[in-house]
Amino acid sequence: MQINNQIPEVFIRWKTVLMALLCGLSMTACNRKVQAPPPPVPEVATVRVARQQVQLTTELPGRTSAYRIAEIRPQVNGLIQKRLFTEGVDVQSGQELYQIDPAPFQAALDNAKAARGRAEANLPALQLRADRYKEALTDKAVSQQDLDDASAALKQARADIQYYEAMVETARINLNYAHVVSPISGRIGTSAVTDGAIVTAYQPVALATIQQLDPIYVDVPQSTTELLRLRRRLEDGRIHHEETNANQVQLILEDGTKYPLEGALQFRDISVDPTTASVILRMVFPNPNGVLLPGMFVRAVVKEGVNAQAILIPQQAVSRNTKGEPVAWTLDASGIAQQQKLTLDRAIADQWLVSSGLAPGDRVIVEGLQRVRPGTQVKEVPPGAGGKETAPPGQTPQPAPKSN
Repeated sequence: MQINNQIPEVFIRWKTVLMALLCGLSMTACNRKVQAPPPPVPEVATVRVARQQVQLTTELPGRTSAYRIAEIRPQVNGLIQKRLFTEGVDVQSGQELYQIDPAPFQAALDNAKAARGRAEANLPALQLRADRYKEALTDKAVSQQDLDDASAALKQARADIQYYEAMVETARINLNYAHVVSPISGRIGTSAVTDGAIVTAYQPVALATIQQLDPIYVDVPQSTTELLRLRRRLEDGRIHHEETNANQVQLILEDGTKYPLEGALQFRDISVDPTTASVILRMVFPNPNGVLLPGMFVRAVVKEGVNAQAILIPQQAVSRNTKGEPVAWTLDASGIAQQQKLTLDRAIADQWLVSSGLAPGDRVIVEGLQRVRPGTQVKEVPPGAGGKETAPPGQTPQPAPKSN
């Protein structure tokens, strides 16, 4: 009976020890959970804002057009005897292009010369008669009427000579028009007629077209909105024109390559197109190798002016908030991240031109933005090393879990 009374006491002691051990293990786990390390400090890279001088340009689409265009039309009626040029080649000013049958015009010239000669042959006799009648009138040998008739006949002969001289000149001009020549130097296109065709003076259909391609025009439209905005910037002093090279223009071809030669802005039209609300800017570009052809689509880079107090930041530093407004993250003196709303002017290469929202000396975050929140304490590192996370001083960063 004594042994049976001691067995329950042993079990009670073991139960007490086990409960103490379990409580100790649970307390250890709780302490570990409470003492978990704080989250790591994000590393960010920044750039310091500074004012700089920037050449502002605008890129406008446009189209090329020939410097001069001449539509060749006949100035007399006739038959084309021969075409004297090769289609698609360069021709010179004064070069003969078509030969119209000159026979009728040569005959008209000869006829006019003969008529002028006949009038000139009668002139001496009429002159002598008028002189004799004038002398005879003093002796009362002839009447005043006879003298007046002789003087009138002399004047008529002289007028006939002038008339036939004009006829001769007209016939000579028409004979020259039988040789159709080029009025300008340039490249000639296809011929609308062949040998043996009948043509009429000043017909609506041109025989051929010549275009001067060196130099060549580039016409680009500029909206009146941009024109007024540029004028306000100049008046406010935000930009100013350069004294030298202000009218120089660069050109970008259809395939995206840069045209090697610079052009010049010739004039800005004053008439606004009511359908597009734009004005035309005309530029002149040298084209010695014939790279530019009439009708090509190009992009002209026009200089607007110089902004001597420009603020530029990398495009990667700008994001959008929930309202779609451009924002940038900056660091204050304590290393706290702050969000700044920006007003952007335009993109220049890989940077944004900022109109407002930043000041010289601000530190703008360009790397590590994905871990930045308002009021976050961050660590500034050199560019190229940003975007990492480190533990606070005295703490060891936790390794990332391995994926299976």
